[in-house]
Amino acid sequence: MSTPALIPVASSNLAAVGYDPGSAELYVAFNSGTIYRYFNVPAAVYVGLMSAASHGSYFYHYVRRAGYGSQRLR
Repeated sequence: MSTPALIPVASSNLAAVGYDPGSAELYVAFNSGTIYRYFNVPAAVYVGLMSAASHGSYFYHYVRRAGYGSQRLR
């Protein structure tokens, strides 16, 4: 398993985000240093996250609260 490139984002909570369209996996690195992988995330959610005015708020409402399965990687 290789992690896609993580793109830095300006957020008080998120440090960087990556997406693998082949597996529909979203990777999120938090400012705390923790990295999570989220499963079965549609590409539209990734696009929305990257274009949101507030990455942290979008993540909370459309990823975390949406209930995607996740795995802590670090």
